[in-house]
Amino acid sequence: MKHIMSKSRLAIVLSGLEGFYEPKVRQEQYLMDSEIGASMLWNAYLLRDIEGKVIADLGCGTGLLGIGSLLLGAKHVFFVDSDKKALETAKNNLSKMQKHFWDARKPPISDISKVKSEGYSFGKPEFICKDIGKLELKADVVIQNPPFGTKVKHNDIFFLENALKIAPIVYSFHKSETKAFLERFVAKNAKITHIWDFKFPLKATFSFHRRQIHRINVSCLRFEKK
Repeated sequence: MKHIMSKSRLAIVLSGLEGFYEPKVRQEQYLMDSEIGASMLWNAYLLRDIEGKVIADLGCGTGLLGIGSLLLGAKHVFFVDSDKKALETAKNNLSKMQKHFWDARKPPISDISKVKSEGYSFGKPEFICKDIGKLELKADVVIQNPPFGTKVKHNDIFFLENALKIAPIVYSFHKSETKAFLERFVAKNAKITHIWDFKFPLKATFSFHRRQIHRINVSCLRFEKK
């Protein structure tokens, strides 16, 4: 696939996506920061875990990570979430990005029959509205920004367990303070190969929030099954 992305360009493009229309507290539906999302995806791309791969974006929310994967050349992306409204937003965001993808071709391709011969393509998206625990699919790589487990205890671990059943490689965001625990938790079946640390901005989303932005220490970990 030919693409026009750089990490900075990807962040700019992803910043234009719509957020949650009615975010749910229990599901910890906070919007992924576009620069952090782009940084994670770019790292995965450089490690050859995106282009030409089948990707599963678990708890995809508004679709930022899955859409970014498609823009970086993923062959097929499963957008998975139990929230129908979030998936609708993800679909709308994808439509916007597909238009951006074709509008960005330089020179533009007016004859659709030339698309394949010119090497341009856009991977296949597939939307699945289902609870993660009931999911039955296989992928090359899972990317996810799961709930941190502050509202439903160990929800982050629940996502990680299921992600490792779906793909041999998993990129997952977790609170930085849990890194040692996560390494012990997966030790029998997987290993942590890379860790990227971020100051994750949680923007005021719910009525109980008192600050416009609260930054927390979050790490994206790359897990690889043994």
